[in-house]
Amino acid sequence: MTEKPLKRKNYGHIPHMPGSRMTPSDHKCNEGQFKIATVKIRDKYDEVIVQEKLDGSNVGVAKINDILYPITRAGWIATSSKYEQHKHFYNWVYENYERFTTVLNNGERLVGEWLMQAHGTRYELKHEPFVAFDLMIEDKRLPYDEFIIRLNNKFITPKLIHRGEALNIEKVLNLLNVYGFHGAIDIVEGAVWRIERNISSNEAYNKGKWKRVVDFLTKYVRPDKKDGCYLPEESGKEPIWNWYPTKEL
Repeated sequence: MTEKPLKRKNYGHIPHMPGSRMTPSDHKCNEGQFKIATVKIRDKYDEVIVQEKLDGSNVGVAKINDILYPITRAGWIATSSKYEQHKHFYNWVYENYERFTTVLNNGERLVGEWLMQAHGTRYELKHEPFVAFDLMIEDKRLPYDEFIIRLNNKFITPKLIHRGEALNIEKVLNLLNVYGFHGAIDIVEGAVWRIERNISSNEAYNKGKWKRVVDFLTKYVRPDKKDGCYLPEESGKEPIWNWYPTKEL
């Protein structure tokens, strides 16, 4: 297939908090979002969920007409990538076909971090190289609890650091400690704040029912982090593999 299966990107860029390490393609969250995430939630209908941010390659697995499509961040089939790690991701998905087909309905995609190759953080992985962090339909994310239920312990997810009230960057970094919870052997990259909210439509309100939605995401990356410093195109050295399959391509 030479076109994008979803006709779109797999995943966009999460807005950064003030002081977070940014690249030219990144953008900031607005001041109101920053305050909701780190200072004070709006009301009792908000909840702040904070998870460790992992440093790998963004990938996804889309299910369309009962067919699985392993894709890169940009939305292309993983085997079309020039990078070896994405070709191995494609193979890995089909080696774990049953798990993905059980979790995904048609029109959905499971988005995650592929930790096979060191980018700016090296890992001694204690688990498989794919870590799932979102189940999506187009631009809509499944709320955290629904996401966890749907996964049914079939995939690793980023470490949950906090949920509840707003929590500032300093406290989150203290909870992460130096190396986080996924086997990093370099200082942990940062964290992702996920703000979910209970809302009501007129119909739902009249019935006393509320709908849970993911309102926005924002993240903080250590300002001294060097993006992609272990990638051969940056380092001029051989790739560093956090994990490598026993089967050859």
